[in-house]
Amino acid sequence: MIRLLSIELQKIYLNRASRILTLTYFVLLMLISLIAVIKFNIGPIKFHLAEMGIFNFPYIWHLNTYIAAILKLFLAIIIVSMMANEYSYGTLKQNLIDGLSKKELLLSKFLTVVLFSAVSTLFIFILCLILGYTYSSYTEISIVFTDIDYLLAYFVKLVAFFSFCLFLGILIKRSAFALGFLLLWNIIEGICGILLHQVFFRNSPTADTIYGFFPLEAMSNLIHEPFRRLSAIKTVETQIGIKNVQDFSVDYGSMLIVIVWTAIFIFLSFRILKKRDL
Repeated sequence: MIRLLSIELQKIYLNRASRILTLTYFVLLMLISLIAVIKFNIGPIKFHLAEMGIFNFPYIWHLNTYIAAILKLFLAIIIVSMMANEYSYGTLKQNLIDGLSKKELLLSKFLTVVLFSAVSTLFIFILCLILGYTYSSYTEISIVFTDIDYLLAYFVKLVAFFSFCLFLGILIKRSAFALGFLLLWNIIEGICGILLHQVFFRNSPTADTIYGFFPLEAMSNLIHEPFRRLSAIKTVETQIGIKNVQDFSVDYGSMLIVIVWTAIFIFLSFRILKKRDL
């Protein structure tokens, strides 16, 4: 496995665009910490994000994983290009000639997907600890590691999304078209969601249940939007009569669906590689 992984990492390292995208991704993750320095006064009103509790434990696990998940497109481009370049440069056929099986080729790609996801998750873990212990009002161990399952949800979400990108790269063979199809699929899911909620199952939880089985929607449901959890927003909602009853915890049902989709994407990728004349 180490040999297969080293082959893929060497390919990525030798590709200048991949190096730049990888560096940009982690730099952007680090920029999350700059939110803490946003501070200004408007007359008697003092605005300091760090003092609003956004870096309090355990809320920080939710906030940072949600923001970091938005940036995953940078690594998705690398994953798609990683597969598309194999066709463009003929390295896929050369690897087969050199003795790698198609199963090993796919395994090397999937191991890279898991590695990217694991490194990103570890990076967010360290970043949360640094920001949390610097700005959080609560640093008791029991509170610090509450809701840490958001990191697990983040890891599963990245693996699934990158596996989907890998499948598209194998299926379409051109990175630009694969990314275009990813955007198209997102639009298709959105249209299906509208039809389910507005046409087929109006005002029924059945629509949410069915829509939750769609791959991108299931990934989205792993980490819900966190901003309504802020105490300041809750205060405003209470004052204007809005009752927030949303459940922000990690949805393990969605996690199971996402894991199944991941297995489907990898299986379909292998079937395509196995049948396709390279």
